[in-house]
Amino acid sequence: MTPALYLLAVVVLGFAATLLHLPPLVGFLIAGFVIGSSNLPALPVVEVMGDVGVAILLFMIGLKLDLRILMRREVFGTAVTTMVLLTGLGSVVIGGLLLLGLQVDTVTPTGVLLLGFALSFSSTVVVIKLLEERDDTGSLYGRIAIGALVVQDIAAVVYMTFASERTPSPWGLALVLLWPGAKLLGLVLNRIDHREMRTLFGIAVALLPGYLLFDALGIDGGLGALVMGALMASHPAAKELSSSLFTIKELLLVGFFLSIGMDGVPGAGAFVLAGVLLVLVPLRAVVYTATVRALRMRRRTSALTGLAMTAYSEFALIVVAVAVDHEVLGHEWTAVVSLALALSFVLSAVVNRRPAALITWITHLIPRRPTSTLHPEERTLDLTGVQTVIFGMGRIGRATYARLYANGAHGVLGIDNDASKVDQLAAKGYNVLEADATDQEFWERLDAVHATKAVLAMPDPGANLHVVEWLGRTSFAGRVLAIARYDDEAEQLRARGVDVVINVYDGLGTSLAEAVEALDPDTHDQPVPPAGPPHVHQPAPEPATG
Repeated sequence: MTPALYLLAVVVLGFAATLLHLPPLVGFLIAGFVIGSSNLPALPVVEVMGDVGVAILLFMIGLKLDLRILMRREVFGTAVTTMVLLTGLGSVVIGGLLLLGLQVDTVTPTGVLLLGFALSFSSTVVVIKLLEERDDTGSLYGRIAIGALVVQDIAAVVYMTFASERTPSPWGLALVLLWPGAKLLGLVLNRIDHREMRTLFGIAVALLPGYLLFDALGIDGGLGALVMGALMASHPAAKELSSSLFTIKELLLVGFFLSIGMDGVPGAGAFVLAGVLLVLVPLRAVVYTATVRALRMRRRTSALTGLAMTAYSEFALIVVAVAVDHEVLGHEWTAVVSLALALSFVLSAVVNRRPAALITWITHLIPRRPTSTLHPEERTLDLTGVQTVIFGMGRIGRATYARLYANGAHGVLGIDNDASKVDQLAAKGYNVLEADATDQEFWERLDAVHATKAVLAMPDPGANLHVVEWLGRTSFAGRVLAIARYDDEAEQLRARGVDVVINVYDGLGTSLAEAVEALDPDTHDQPVPPAGPPHVHQPAPEPATG
């Protein structure tokens, strides 16, 4: 009966959070408070689930490690500068309130500094979800945000490793064998199918040679999970492996957030301090915005990064939990941080739901600087001669581009916010630039050169609809064409004035029918012609401008 009541609380309160457009973990934390204040007996399995979920989370972070990106000035500089500034700000505010007589729980001077350190992180869950909803994970500000998050997570794992105060076993030197061992694991991964066995493989690697092996040798198990992920990061299937673990990781982390809430109901002092920490959230946005701007980014890129990184991190709970275990902080501090975390999620969800007006306002407050001083990726785009712009240079966008040139069109420009994809296509001769389809300034420049058509070919559901909403706030007067995956999405695009909407699946059905009709019933051994547009060799794409 007790597990059923736990499950009921999690489902009801998690669903209530989603109805309010908040991350479900806000509901899970509240469920923990409700269960902790009730007479329900504790379930040991909840804490075990949480530990496994954290290990898999760290393994997935390792799978995304790319040292080349992390060491870029705009990424590493943003992460380190903001951590230092926000650690100092948080420590000063918390220490000042305690000196003024605010009562929460036992705390040491080291604990105050650790609280500032923990609260300097930004939420990986909130930022990644926000970027995915906007289709901005490959944009410049998206890459800065994700890179800074990874650096912060590494800093948290390093702290947990040193805080363990355990003497590593001499056998720890043998862990260097994991380097060649990862190559063997990669060969095994190549032979595993794409369903449940791939998920089980990822869990096994994260826990066995990762968490448990490191822990047995006197080294923090979380560091082991992160290291194993980093060793597997170069494998071609790393991204797919990470995706296969996403759902199970989310389910297991429910146990972690529940256990945090079950530590106890916050007292009056905890609510006061959590409210003060919520007031600091706008200052976090200012610190991030100013730091990114100082690293030569555009005003809009700086504002977008600052707004995205406002929420406190779920990793703050992990760091504080470790500090509590080592008696640097009292138990009630986990409730304080979890309250501040939940409230910051609410505020972040509100300001990022429709941020266009807010971003424009913030942008106008930031002083201008000469274009020549900006980061190379942030300088003004030269759109001279452009007549048709294709947003999203995936398979559909590239096929559209090729067909237009095959039909003799000129002034066609491909746009994508994924820098690596842009570099690859430019090397093949495509007229393609990196830009953000939600950048209002870009659309205004596009209108200034009298472009007549915009093709929205982004494959992610909702991405084209989101761009159309931005487009409605600009003065662009050309025709707009878009693709849609679902009928309701197509109807919404038409309702917002898109001139032509093509359902992707309808197009596939037509192409497949044409291929069937082209099949000669008397010669079954002849190959079927491809359903897509023919590969275009001539004329070659125009050289990129700008």
